[in-house]
Amino acid sequence: MLATAVFGGLLLLAAVLVIVDALRLPATSAVVGPAAVPLPVGVALGAVGAGLLVDARRKLPRAGTGTPWQRRAGLRVLGLVAALIGFALLLPLLGYVVTATALFVAAALLLDAPRDWRVLAWGWALAAVVFLVFDRLIGLTLPSGPWGF
Repeated sequence: MLATAVFGGLLLLAAVLVIVDALRLPATSAVVGPAAVPLPVGVALGAVGAGLLVDARRKLPRAGTGTPWQRRAGLRVLGLVAALIGFALLLPLLGYVVTATALFVAAALLLDAPRDWRVLAWGWALAAVVFLVFDRLIGLTLPSGPWGF
């Protein structure tokens, strides 16, 4: 619970920094200004941070002493770091959808998701939706790889 409270506090601090930085961005005559994305992200960070602090405050008095470590937690963290490094290295070669699908599937499996075809389906669907939103709707070009996606 203490880690949750610390993480909530860090998120609140990040929210303040993002919001202050977004408010300092210069105004433009465009319909959507440069602060259109950072402001909602800052507010969302603040909401999640406040929620974590409230949850930790509520549960902290009932928390037991000692540190309950999960089995192989260090190996899972190393696996996630390796997956992120693999994502960064393979992204320009294979494109966003393929590498993001692999990253999402690896993260889900390392976090004890059920080992069946649905993990791959959800990973591919999430990567495809993110690709469509950012690449097609917003116009932010993502690496497309040899298959065009």
